[in-house]
Amino acid sequence: MIETVTRNDSLYPALSRGRNARFPYTDAEAVARVELCETAEDVADALRRAVAAGLRPTVRAGAHCYEDFVVNNPNGVLIDVRKLSQISAAPGGGYQVGPGAVLGEIYSALFEQAGLNLPLGSCYTVGAGGHISGGGYGLLTRQQGLTVDFLTAADVLTVDASGKVVAQRVDRHHHPDLFRAIRGAGGANFGIITNFYFDKLPAAPKQLTSGGVSFPWDTMTEEQFIHIAQTYGNYMATRGQEKDTWPMFAMMGLSHKGPNGRIGIGMNWHDMDGKNDLSVPTEFLDLFLKCGDASSDSDPQTSAHAPVSRFQVSPCVEGKHRFSTTPWIEATVGRGSGGSGGYGTTRGKYKSCYMKQNFTTAELKRMYAWLTRDIPDVNTGCVIAVDSYGGAANQRHLAHETSVPQRSSVMKLQFQMYWQKPEEDAARLKYFDEMYTDIYSANVQGKHAGTPFEGANYEGCYINYPDVDMARYDFWPQLYYGTGDLYPFLKKVKHRYDPHNVFHNSMSIGA
Repeated sequence: MIETVTRNDSLYPALSRGRNARFPYTDAEAVARVELCETAEDVADALRRAVAAGLRPTVRAGAHCYEDFVVNNPNGVLIDVRKLSQISAAPGGGYQVGPGAVLGEIYSALFEQAGLNLPLGSCYTVGAGGHISGGGYGLLTRQQGLTVDFLTAADVLTVDASGKVVAQRVDRHHHPDLFRAIRGAGGANFGIITNFYFDKLPAAPKQLTSGGVSFPWDTMTEEQFIHIAQTYGNYMATRGQEKDTWPMFAMMGLSHKGPNGRIGIGMNWHDMDGKNDLSVPTEFLDLFLKCGDASSDSDPQTSAHAPVSRFQVSPCVEGKHRFSTTPWIEATVGRGSGGSGGYGTTRGKYKSCYMKQNFTTAELKRMYAWLTRDIPDVNTGCVIAVDSYGGAANQRHLAHETSVPQRSSVMKLQFQMYWQKPEEDAARLKYFDEMYTDIYSANVQGKHAGTPFEGANYEGCYINYPDVDMARYDFWPQLYYGTGDLYPFLKKVKHRYDPHNVFHNSMSIGA
């Protein structure tokens, strides 16, 4: 049964917003109604009504969209699929996951039902719909692969040339073009996904061990900053691509300089067999003792998506780091980030970069300059989160089976900016855009300067971290979908399954 919420309903002020308080920009740009759906049939009905009325439909699962693609829909229809949250055995074998299920629930259910895992993200209030279809990754990606690498089928609603809503099961043998497209290029480009299917899933780890080191900003020099970042980057580009290191997920938080602030390197070691041999994480953390002023942290921030990190510090000793070991499911769900509130009060902006090599000195000099630069009368709230990458994610043949072409990277960066006051929007967005543009002008020349365009150093951007600033470049699709034949393929899929461009935003696949 559909529950329709309109502007006159008391629920409307909350349901017409997402988690990013920047959107919608004004009340006039909000949707006319929200359709709360409980079943796939409800979703199909809501979509039919929207199409018949000539209204733009947008889709919400977890409400975490980084840009204005969902709740900014003037007098349109927001189809909310959060009640489609089933996580269960699928008829005929395997498992099914609804688009409204949140990541923390999926981890718990699969573990409790069968001791299995699906390599998802670390922000556990994110909805499966956008996360999976956009090529989601997380702490087990290096060891097990991307979420879409395990997807074997999906139920999708599309709108054909006659305006009819069509329900279809897609897999390798039925509509294989659409199946490939939703494995990384996003479901809302082509239709609405109402169920995901997975035939086989990997086992969950037995336990997780965390540890880390951090460095005070108070004594940080440019030289030390470069040394720390290049020590991290060199490991990820070399030793970190060897298979015995894949159970380790590492993260480096390059925060803006501030009183009592620290630059932190954390790692999680996923123990599959119960032996918990910590020689690899010890080897990794020992490298940073050469960087000076290192302090040990037994419980580092495990998510790159939180604006504030906390550090419990003590002096580091070579070969003896402060580790914390916890049962995997407790560590994974209990420490998950993302907040429990349904709608956001924090404003945010995000950018991304896939890295194929270690940092160069030139780009780190620019990072240091921006992270030590203040915005007048503003507490900057900026961090560059550097996640380890590669390993099982870099199975090259999967670039041709999915819509995730970035299969050569060793690190994945998320630039994050957080604030509360609307009056700070302009200054913060200007600083953030200028910082990113400057950093990616160090190694990229010509028309692609200012972006991590595919080349020797970079492999573009991540579509699940969309950034509308990139749309100012005529080559923005190649930033997200590579320079090969993927984007032309996606345009053909778009034309076939959404010929009237029903599902669109400022960075959707071209009709």
